[in-house]
Amino acid sequence: QVQLVETGGGLVQPGGSLRLSCVATGSIFRLYTMGWYRQAPGKQRELVATITAGDSTNYADSMKGRFTISRDNAKNTVYLQMNSLEPEDTAVYYCNAFRINRQPYWGQGTQVTVSS
Repeated sequence: QVQLVETGGGLVQPGGSLRLSCVATGSIFRLYTMGWYRQAPGKQRELVATITAGDSTNYADSMKGRFTISRDNAKNTVYLQMNSLEPEDTAVYYCNAFRINRQPYWGQGTQVTVSS
């Protein structure tokens, strides 16, 4: 069993930055691929970025160069640094833990609002 708790969301002006954190408890964090997804009102949940147990990263095209995913296995935490935020980045951001042949886990989400 894995529990995920996201923090760091909030209101930010266009062009600003936020760093999201997701703390995992209850299992072997370092073995999981961790990811960030987001869901805007009226839209489907979409991939933002993932980072594997071996620290390989993958980003959605619209986030490349603006967002950075990282992990600290000693703290059981995955981060999402978001720079140059745009109103289109407004969404609920969800943390995800994935491992082959295991059920995926989701956090409760944290709201990010980009507005002047």
